Amino acid sequence: MWQIFVRFFTLGLISFGGPAAHIGYFRQTFVAQLNWLDDRRYGNIVALSQFLPGPGSSQVGFAIGYQMGGIFGAVAAFVGFTLPSFLLLYLMAVTSSIWLDHSLFQGAIHGLKLLAVVVVADAVLGMFRQFCQKTAAKGIMLLSTVLLLLVSGIAAQIALIGLSAVLGYVFLIQEDEGPTPGEDAGIRWGYLLSFVILLAGAVAMAGNGTLVGVAGQFYQAGSLVFGGGHVVLPLLESTVGGEMSPDRFLAGYALAQAVPGPMFTLATFLGAEVWLANPLMGALVATLAIFLPGFLLMLAIIHSWHALSQRPRVAGIVAGINAGVVGLLFCALYNPVFVSGVQNATDMALVVAGFGLLKLVRVHIVLLVAGFAAVGMLLTLI
Repeated sequence: MWQIFVRFFTLGLISFGGPAAHIGYFRQTFVAQLNWLDDRRYGNIVALSQFLPGPGSSQVGFAIGYQMGGIFGAVAAFVGFTLPSFLLLYLMAVTSSIWLDHSLFQGAIHGLKLLAVVVVADAVLGMFRQFCQKTAAKGIMLLSTVLLLLVSGIAAQIALIGLSAVLGYVFLIQEDEGPTPGEDAGIRWGYLLSFVILLAGAVAMAGNGTLVGVAGQFYQAGSLVFGGGHVVLPLLESTVGGEMSPDRFLAGYALAQAVPGPMFTLATFLGAEVWLANPLMGALVATLAIFLPGFLLMLAIIHSWHALSQRPRVAGIVAGINAGVVGLLFCALYNPVFVSGVQNATDMALVVAGFGLLKLVRVHIVLLVAGFAAVGMLLTLI
C-alpha cells in the first residue's frame, strides 16, 4: 500500500496539464516504467473511464490502485494523487493568494505547462502505436480528431466516444481469446445500489444548510458530470456558486488550474468557502463527496468490464473507444495543452528538447519536472 501511495503522491505533485496529461503521466509511470499493467489492460481502464460519470483521470488512477492492491490500494492511489492539490487549494482558500502573482511562481507554472506538452505528446504517440494498428482504428482516430477540432464541447466528446464504439463494433471485431483466467465477471451490485441510494439522498438533502446538505450538493455534481476536468465548472456554479461571490468562485477555478492534480479538487476550495464555520471540514466533505460517485461506479463495473472486454464484439467496442480516445487526446494536445503552453519559438525549442530527453535519453520524469520548472523561472529573469 505504501508503494502505491508514494507513487501516486509523487504524480500528484507534478501532474500539471489536466486529464489528458494525467493519462499520459499514468501510462508513462505504470505501463512503460513499472509494468504494473500492460497497454491492453490500461486501455480497457481508460475506455471505461470515458463511459462513466466522474473524474476521468482520477478514476483511471483509482482503478490502477485497485488492480495492484484491492480496495485499500485504490484508496491509497486516490489519497496520494489528490492530497497535494487538496492541501494547496485548502491553504489558498484560507490564506491570501497574492503570492500567486509572483513572477517566479508564474514562470514555474509556465515551465510545467511546457512539460505537459511533452508528456501528452508521448502519451498520444504511445497510445497511437498500441491502439491504432489496424486501418479501421486509424480511420476512427482521424475522424475523431477532425470532428473534435471542428466541434468542441463535452457533448461533442460524448457523441464521438459513442460513435467510436459503434464503429468499433462494426469494423474492429477482435479474435476471441477466451475469458481472463480467474476474472470475476459479475457486477458489484452493492456498490451500484450504494451509488443510487446516496444520489437519492443527495437530491433530497442538497442545500439544506447543513454539512450533509453540502455533501449532497457536491455528490450530485460528481454523479452528473461526464468528461471531468473543466466540465465540472458549470455544475458546481449552478449548485454552490450562489453561496459566494462570482469573483471568489472564479478565483477558485483559476487556482484549481494552477495546481497539479485533478481539477475536481476545485471542490476543496469551494467546500472551505461554503462551510466557513469549519473550513477544513467543509473542504474534506466536499472533496470526498464529489469523487465518491465516480469511484462507486468504477468499483461496481470494473470486474465485469475486464471480463466483457475479452468477448469479440465487446473487444471491438473497446478498440473503437480506444481509437476515439487517441483522437480526443490528440485534440487535447493541441487545445488546451499546446495552445496554453507554447507561446513562442523558445517554448517550442524547450518542448522539442524535453521530448528528446524523455524518449532518447530517458531522463526520469521527476528530473524533467524540476528542470522545466527551473527553466520557466529562469526565463522570467531574462
